[in-house]
Amino acid sequence: MRKNSYLLLISIIIVLLVSCKNSSEGFKTIKPEVLRDKIAGGWAGKMIGVTYGAPTEFRAQGKIFSDSIKWKPSDIKGSLWQDDIYVQLTFLMSMDKYGIDAPAKKFQEMFAKAGYPLWHANMQARKNYYDSIFVPASGNPDYNLHADDIDFQIEADYIGFMCPGMPHTASDIAQKIGHIMNYGDGVYGGIFVGALYSAAFFESDISRIIESALRSIPAESDYSKIINDVIKLHNHYPADWQTAWKELEEKWGDVNICGAGTTFNIDAKLNGAFIVIGLLYGEGDPLKTLEITTRCGQDSDCNPSNAMAVLGVIKGFSGLPAEMREGVLALGDSIFINTTYSFNSAVTSTNNYAHDLILGNGGKINDQKIMIKTQEPVATVLEVSFPDVVFDKNESVFEKNGWVFKGNWKSYEIPSEDGKKVTKQSMFAEKKGDELDIDFTGTGISVEGNWYKDGGMADVYLDGTLHRTIDTYYNFANQQHTVSIWHALKLKPGNHKIRIVVKGEKRPESAGTRVYITSATIFKTAPKKNEFYKYSFEK
Repeated sequence: MRKNSYLLLISIIIVLLVSCKNSSEGFKTIKPEVLRDKIAGGWAGKMIGVTYGAPTEFRAQGKIFSDSIKWKPSDIKGSLWQDDIYVQLTFLMSMDKYGIDAPAKKFQEMFAKAGYPLWHANMQARKNYYDSIFVPASGNPDYNLHADDIDFQIEADYIGFMCPGMPHTASDIAQKIGHIMNYGDGVYGGIFVGALYSAAFFESDISRIIESALRSIPAESDYSKIINDVIKLHNHYPADWQTAWKELEEKWGDVNICGAGTTFNIDAKLNGAFIVIGLLYGEGDPLKTLEITTRCGQDSDCNPSNAMAVLGVIKGFSGLPAEMREGVLALGDSIFINTTYSFNSAVTSTNNYAHDLILGNGGKINDQKIMIKTQEPVATVLEVSFPDVVFDKNESVFEKNGWVFKGNWKSYEIPSEDGKKVTKQSMFAEKKGDELDIDFTGTGISVEGNWYKDGGMADVYLDGTLHRTIDTYYNFANQQHTVSIWHALKLKPGNHKIRIVVKGEKRPESAGTRVYITSATIFKTAPKKNEFYKYSFEK
């Protein structure tokens, strides 16, 4: 009897021990104060990085930035008016107002109605909202020629900050928000940086963080391919980032649609590759990482901002250099423009959302520790914005090659500041029936013009069939831009005809019915150079 009781007791103890062991399996543990410190480090990294690189933004296009870089911790004050921060804080404010699970259209609405200027994919997403083109169409390449641009990549940080060790949750949120303004590689940029942060809460090895983040995006995507190329180049040139940069630029530097035919490149994947160059060659050193990422050029305030934020999560705010911490704390309660948030309140809010997401995904929280249920990265479905689309040529409206104007078109001229000369900017028409015919050979075309406060409507016919009606009014945040007012891609190779017919109509808030035309960009279908390019050490 005693022997049986003893055996029963031993069995119970074994079961309890196994249960205790199993209760901690499948979880990652972090202290509450460490989680908050890492979130603070991420936000601080954004603020530090964007101000470090701000004076260099797009000053080096297709080349390494070689001028001196002057930065001091007091410059961090400039982060208070940086779009890298205030745009994504609008999405945080949308969560506050509508809830984290609100439909994507609610996020698009608040973003579109925000009072600040926007550019590229963001601006097109705003215009699309007012033209009743809602998410996900608002970021789709059929309605957004900036689908692969960097916009979501620089606005997805908050998602990664609130998803510690939860890359799948981060990816789900990023898919919803990212398609407001982007598609394909443009969305993968936001998913990738969010996954970098998610991994950085529990991993300090930068190579492993990058490899983990890559698992959240399709391996077949160009975004994944260029990041893997950076890893390959780093392995071959471990102490020579400039040679690695030159080889990467030779292969990938002109793979862009926005800015096609120029050295300007705001493509998400190329700039994302520069983030990774900075992280790998920076070797965890904040100043070295900032300098290398910035000197890679192109969008060289956004890229060091992302790279430094990764280090901020790895090290935590407490692990950043003292002068950087002091620079951030000096404006800890200052409000970022166009938002209700300061650094301190953004950290608190992000930390609270992190707690909600941890609990909502099977985690556990008490005063001593936070247990996060382990998630494995899951690659999203492959999207390709512009398959085999390459730049052919650009034609100015004043060249009139194959262009036929019918009706009363006029030259829109802008006088110089001294009034001594004028610059012909575009041609415009405003009467019903005024028409422009464009003949071209290729597989795609973008017609550029002006969105103005007196912009009106036009019907656009493609090869004799009405493609859609466009509205060229834009007067948000006092912005007026030269943009793609209409485009069509994926056409059959050969000759095509575009007919633009002015309707003489406008939306109520517009001051006129004018339709402005500046140029057309012609595209063709061909294998991109990077598809067959071999690095020098592979030849």
